[in-house]
Amino acid sequence: MRTFRSRTRTPRIAGERRMLVAMAVDATGSGMYVPFSLVFFHHVTGLPFATVGLVLTVVGLLGLGALPLAGSAVDRYGARRVQLLLYGVRGTGFLLYPFAHSLPAFAAVALATAFGDRAFPAVQQSLLGEVAQGADRDRLQASSRALRNGGLGAGSLLASLVVGFGGNAGFTAAAWLNAGSFALAAFLMSGVRPQRRAAVAPGAEASDVRGAAARRPAGYRQVFADRPFLGLTAVNFLNALGYSALSVLFPLYITTWLRGPQALTGTAFTLNTVMCAAGGVVVGARIRSRGARRTRSAALGSLLFAAAFAAQIVLGTFRPGSGIVLGGALLIIVVLYTLGELVHSPAAGALSVAAAPEALRGRYLAAYQLSWSLAAAVAPSLFTALMAVDGRMPWAVLVLTSLVAAGVVVRLERGLPGGAVRVALA
Repeated sequence: MRTFRSRTRTPRIAGERRMLVAMAVDATGSGMYVPFSLVFFHHVTGLPFATVGLVLTVVGLLGLGALPLAGSAVDRYGARRVQLLLYGVRGTGFLLYPFAHSLPAFAAVALATAFGDRAFPAVQQSLLGEVAQGADRDRLQASSRALRNGGLGAGSLLASLVVGFGGNAGFTAAAWLNAGSFALAAFLMSGVRPQRRAAVAPGAEASDVRGAAARRPAGYRQVFADRPFLGLTAVNFLNALGYSALSVLFPLYITTWLRGPQALTGTAFTLNTVMCAAGGVVVGARIRSRGARRTRSAALGSLLFAAAFAAQIVLGTFRPGSGIVLGGALLIIVVLYTLGELVHSPAAGALSVAAAPEALRGRYLAAYQLSWSLAAAVAPSLFTALMAVDGRMPWAVLVLTSLVAAGVVVRLERGLPGGAVRVALA
């Protein structure tokens, strides 16, 4: 019986537990300010809401400049070193926020922190590519997504307790606790030793074969010349608009077009977070066990998104007056939307990592991360402009973008490395 268990247990890569715990700690700290960032920064700096909002918007756009720099640094020094540096930058920023009462001081600290925040996701994706191959990459993608959602929820609850007991001083405590979470995550990650492979083992992704051959990185010119990967990045931009819908469009749609209670927004967020945290690993494992191609899994997730967005159009057409009917229908739509997220996210993330040559993985994933950042920047103005025409118009656009994304990612199969499309045994 013991032999049977040892053979069937999922093998772990070196340092995996420390890395996953670091992700959970990081997400918990971030959850202490992300859900109410404007209120948070207003209290810790003492500046007006309008000033805080303007500064955060400007530094957020400027922070995109960190992506190409971070990509180059990852290819030269390795993802772990760059990630530890970013933990230091972000932690220092939150230590200093309570002292940044003047506008120039707040703008300087916010800009440094924005550089760290914008570059971090691409660096973490690169690290997953360095420490894992094949199915392990998909498994870690699902685990990191689940931990991210669970940590954000736990951090938000913790911040509510801290602020509830501490009042305005609680916001300062939350900032320092977040800085402490970055320090703890950095300590945990310092024990992870990824191996940047020079040789390619049997069954490794074809992208790693290209990376092993490319000893000296060719820079971003190679990234921009890789049309299949640029197509993958464009597809992700279309899907990223859909990911923005829950936080940007959903609250506006409920309160203005459907005339529903604001409490439904919080319920929808909670349901999405709980499902992602509890079901991410299970759904990802089920898909991998069926041997689905990453491109087909990503396409299926896009189709589920399209179905959820189409359901919003139907609901917005009938606009039921009963609060029970409206609430029940919205929660069913959120469940369908979240299923699309659970299917799409790990497959698309692992596909982008596996499609990037190892020697240029940092630059490739920095370019890929731009699609997320641009979608987050475009979504608020796009959705509000469409809402001004008709409340159902944004959902119609999202149905179209999701269907296009599903079709294009399948068409890209021929141009992408075979090992990136098909999940290889770890």
